[in-house]
Amino acid sequence: MDIISKNNNLILKNVQDFNLDHIFDCGQCFRFNKINENTYLGVAFGHALKISQNGSTVTLYNTSEQDFQDIWFDYFDFSRDYGKIKNELAQDKIMNEAIKYGEGIRILNQDLWETIISFIISASNNIPRIKGIIERFCESFGNEIHYMGNIYYSFPDSKTTAALSKEDLSVIRAGFRDKYIMDAAQKICSGELSLEDIKLLDTEKAKEALMTINGIGNKVSDCILLFGLNRADAFPVDVWIKRIMEHCYFDKEQSIKTISSFAREKFGSIGGYAQQYLFFWARENKIK
Repeated sequence: MDIISKNNNLILKNVQDFNLDHIFDCGQCFRFNKINENTYLGVAFGHALKISQNGSTVTLYNTSEQDFQDIWFDYFDFSRDYGKIKNELAQDKIMNEAIKYGEGIRILNQDLWETIISFIISASNNIPRIKGIIERFCESFGNEIHYMGNIYYSFPDSKTTAALSKEDLSVIRAGFRDKYIMDAAQKICSGELSLEDIKLLDTEKAKEALMTINGIGNKVSDCILLFGLNRADAFPVDVWIKRIMEHCYFDKEQSIKTISSFAREKFGSIGGYAQQYLFFWARENKIK
């Protein structure tokens, strides 16, 4: 990958295994939105970013080389060899087919606190509503970010959130999820849970710690592990993934526990990538 700085923009040349639609349209991130055919705009780590793609050329607008190195290089997981991951998964004929539909997927390295709250909000919800709740949360309690002549908002930190009352939080219209958001914030701010300590735990212990937060069950904890802790051995299973796995690998209905065990054995340390390719493939092919 070659990096060119021009007119306050960064132009990345010869970018491989990268597709903005695949990255932002697979349910892993809720703060980037498509603004035209090849361009997205969103916020991460307190910074706004407009990003576009034309083939293997990716442009980051109004961005310094320092911000790219400090934030966006890691956020977009540019240090990882996705070609190698895809080659390994493609040994399985089903995965070989699935990869063709989401070949540009990358698993973003997102802020852990933001990922915890985002996936608490995601429970029993749809993506447009999830995005709406998160945007109201940020607009109501986040800090202003001035970028390219517009104002955006950072994701409120745990300390800010813990200080809110139930009445304060009602403006985001999250419904029953309010109490789970508050529980997460209070446990982290009281020291009952430490995000830094969770990052140091192995996957199973981290999962156990996350599930001490009210509203975080098996599937949500796996999503947080995968998208907020870069634990690629996590394989989130909801009803949708359960049906996909039954369709692809079983001849009858299976329990979520059975499917999770099968995925761990079959995909091992790269199960999270397999889950993302399967999700995208099944959605594109309308697998029910």
